[in-house]
Amino acid sequence: KRTWELLRGLLVLKLCSYDWLVERNQQLMRVCRKLLGQKLFEKMMKLTFYGHFVAGEDQESIKPLIRRNRAAGVGSVLDYSVEEDLTHEEAEQKEKVSCTAEAEKDGEGSREKQYQVQPGFGDRRGGVTCARTYFYADEEKCDHHMETFLRCIEASGGSSEDGFSAIKLTALGRPQFLLQFSEVLMKWRSFFHQLAADQGKNGIAAVEIELEVEKLQESLAKLGIATKDESQHWFNGENLGLSGTMDLLDWNSLIDSRTKISKLLLVPNLRTGHLEPLLFRFTEEEDSQMKRMLQRMDVLAKKAVATGVRLMIDAEQTYFQPAISRLTLEMQRKFNTKSPVIFNTYQCYLKDAYDNVTADLELSRREDWYFGSKLVRGAYMHQERSRAANVGYEDPINPTYEKTNEMYHRCLDYVLEEVKLHRKANVMVASHNEDTVKFTLRRMNELGIHPSENKVYFGQLLGMCDQISFSLGQAGYPVYKYVPYGPVNEVLPYLSRRAQENRGIMTGAKRERALLWTELKRRVFSGNLL
Repeated sequence: KRTWELLRGLLVLKLCSYDWLVERNQQLMRVCRKLLGQKLFEKMMKLTFYGHFVAGEDQESIKPLIRRNRAAGVGSVLDYSVEEDLTHEEAEQKEKVSCTAEAEKDGEGSREKQYQVQPGFGDRRGGVTCARTYFYADEEKCDHHMETFLRCIEASGGSSEDGFSAIKLTALGRPQFLLQFSEVLMKWRSFFHQLAADQGKNGIAAVEIELEVEKLQESLAKLGIATKDESQHWFNGENLGLSGTMDLLDWNSLIDSRTKISKLLLVPNLRTGHLEPLLFRFTEEEDSQMKRMLQRMDVLAKKAVATGVRLMIDAEQTYFQPAISRLTLEMQRKFNTKSPVIFNTYQCYLKDAYDNVTADLELSRREDWYFGSKLVRGAYMHQERSRAANVGYEDPINPTYEKTNEMYHRCLDYVLEEVKLHRKANVMVASHNEDTVKFTLRRMNELGIHPSENKVYFGQLLGMCDQISFSLGQAGYPVYKYVPYGPVNEVLPYLSRRAQENRGIMTGAKRERALLWTELKRRVFSGNLL
């Protein structure tokens, strides 16, 4: 880093430590813009917060920073961080309209509360740190987002040989589809666990549960879902039920898009005990919107393959995430046959994180494709907890930070073991936690995973934890900075949350400031101020 960048870092991180300043940052930025005028305000932001946390305004302006980081052994995950400037009321209204199906408007059906848009929680920006948020306007807007992501992929391919590009699926289609599909997937998984409990197999990791097919058929008949003769053909597929047992992956394959069973299937509502259709019917327009969303995902994945860029699918709220993960899994099946192109994100603050990681990894092993994963702690904790408490469903978040750390290390260790055994698993350790980084380095050493294999990557945000990123890069480990970019005014919402996140990890920020101060003093006393 140049000396003036050290000074800027000290200033910005210090300002982020003042609660009163962080809490009022949006109001203060509006006042500054009014007093200074647009040009001076942008200049001030580029010299301070914007310059520290954002790489530049467009694909060309970010290239010098990317190349400089690359020379120091640090790669880039490009992230176009522009957000629409909506009021709280506008965001609430957009979410309500875009998440309500036509059938619900007509009173023909309703989803579980968790998978409905909820008053007071439609503005998904509330209580969120670092993650950018998209609200559905129309299909044309989704096409615009796709074009933006395509340019981001091109920029990543044009500025480095081993880059990543980050995308969000809520930018590519109407979120109603993600809500409905998420509910279907979770109902189906809950049904599996109910059947497992009937066979006395609850309380163990989901991927280890094996149901006896004969008993399973008896349960289905008893519940009035299908007679033994009717359900017999369910288990006639390749490898299904041949061993006399069925696990979660076999069970999930029954509602694969390649089968028709799910269109006819009734499942029990665990709350009411009544049988309900697994799937809602889509109108012709809703079906078309869903297909266009899948087409946009396909276009982006093909572009990533063509440009040699890996695509990172960001995690989102729990009421969207099951669908996002399933769609990402389908992309991995298609595009990860020769190398890891598509990476899914796993939020380790979730109670079911280990079940999610182990199930997806086991599927990749069975079908022989490359497992690409990014492990994070999570960006939506406060919002998720508040929504669960207000709406009335189980809090999906681990009860303590310590439990989240345990979950993170448990998931990470499982993937590292797979890297050792089969070398087709890949993981990005996206963490600012030094203990997690040290844990990873120790386990890599114990398992004989060399950094030159490029199976284990590290990731930190631009402007944060440089002492971790550049130390790893200099030591030869694959390490990446999440590199946001975009015009000053349009990334202000991102900057606002970045300030809040720095306040939230003040232990790390204090250490970072101390290291910056030590290096600055060293340069002053040595006369090396360039």
